[in-house]
Amino acid sequence: MKALILVGGFGTRLRPLTLSVPKPLVDFANKPMILHQIEALKAIGVKEVVLAINYQPEVMLNFLKEFEEKLGIKITCSQETEPLGTAGPLALAREKLVDESGEPFFVLNSDVISEYPLKEMIEFHKSHGGEASIMVTKVDEPSKYGVVVMEESTGKVEKFVEKPKLFVGNKINAGIYLLNPSVLDKIELRPTSIEKEVFPKIAAEQQLYAMVLPGFWMDIGQPKDYITGLRLYLNSLRKNSSSKLAVGSHIVGNVLVDETAKIGEGCLIGPDVAIGPGCVVEAGVRLSRCTVMRGVRIKKHACISSSIIGWHSTVGQWARVENMTILGEDVHVGDEIYSNGGVVLPHKEIKSSILKPEIVM
Repeated sequence: MKALILVGGFGTRLRPLTLSVPKPLVDFANKPMILHQIEALKAIGVKEVVLAINYQPEVMLNFLKEFEEKLGIKITCSQETEPLGTAGPLALAREKLVDESGEPFFVLNSDVISEYPLKEMIEFHKSHGGEASIMVTKVDEPSKYGVVVMEESTGKVEKFVEKPKLFVGNKINAGIYLLNPSVLDKIELRPTSIEKEVFPKIAAEQQLYAMVLPGFWMDIGQPKDYITGLRLYLNSLRKNSSSKLAVGSHIVGNVLVDETAKIGEGCLIGPDVAIGPGCVVEAGVRLSRCTVMRGVRIKKHACISSSIIGWHSTVGQWARVENMTILGEDVHVGDEIYSNGGVVLPHKEIKSSILKPEIVM
């Protein structure tokens, strides 16, 4: 089996992190976002992953070479010269996706994090015999999304309603698809949307089926959702493989700590924290709902909550960093500085407090 991951554009919503690496390589729970998906695909027997990409393919491929060997899976790129939306890239990668086996292939949105029940999805796809399967997830506020209206018993999709004013259902497209090769005949090589143009066509032919995603789902393409996604992901780790989570008197709730990180005396860490490789957390530090990426140093008695600390940054003694502060790579926050929602571009030194959410160039 093969899979296509829609990597797409510049990751502007996750700047300043994406100024250092393409978005799929931004760490999430101590490994690049895209690796969560590639590992899940490998686990169910996918042999080849194609990345649909229009930005920095060299960086992506160089990086993924080492994982190709480690995971024993072929990773190639299909590069667009102009943005082709969410369906155009499938037409562009047609030669890579289709072979004589006629097997269906997966398509995944690179921002989506979940428990990836791909094995169940293959069984579902075989059982209904339609042309395409999509995962849907239940949400509390369907009016912000495109809602999938489906037959509860069979999963057959009737129609899509974009940002409904009246309640038509609470299931939305979760960005994970399993498609027969024949779907490619319906896609032209031009900028086009799989959600708005291709799927409605297949649904009208009664060939589109939706499976409700068990477990959690999050699109982590922007900081607020990234932090929420980390909470949901760690929660799912607690259920499924709790041995990966940190334990100790200084840990509260779900915390992921890389084995090479060092944590000082008298810290209080958690809930919902990820600490990456080579980090140094000095004595008396308080961390909650945050991600601390590779090579960061957090000095004594600093307090960080609801924030993302980019690679190789430092946070000074008694500093307080909170309210969706995002530090890009190699940012240095001085001692006793307060950051309230500052978004700081890479290679910057912060010598005075950021009192309200703003971008620091």
